[in-house]
Amino acid sequence: MTEFELFGPVDSVLGSTIAGEVLVIEVLLLGLVVANMAARARAHSRHVEQAADGGAEAISRHPLHVGLNVLLMLGAFYYLTLATHAGMVASVLVLGVLLTDVFEFESRKVEARRELELDRPKASVVSSLLVLVYLGYVTFFSGPLGQFL
Repeated sequence: MTEFELFGPVDSVLGSTIAGEVLVIEVLLLGLVVANMAARARAHSRHVEQAADGGAEAISRHPLHVGLNVLLMLGAFYYLTLATHAGMVASVLVLGVLLTDVFEFESRKVEARRELELDRPKASVVSSLLVLVYLGYVTFFSGPLGQFL
């Protein structure tokens, strides 16, 4: 099979392998998903504080969470250039995370306007767990590492 380098030096770093066939980008995406989940928890606690202080107009998006969402989506799209099937599945799942984050944020604003207690972002957490499980499977259980685990 011929290997194409679409992004040149970036492919040589992120497309390289660790311990057999595990790509660096797979491990990086796994870390980004975990960081995204931690940032989501921090953003939710900040939303609760903002709603208590100033109502619905005071609620704003957390910049770290937005940045990690963008990095996660760009990483998933880049992964699509290296591993077509796994990258497509990961990109669709990450897109689902982004969409649920948008709708969860808007629902927090509606809850604050109606003066209800803010719910936790359950749909975003479930979609993030789905991405985490899939990327964990692709990273650890496909290829030669799967026979040792």
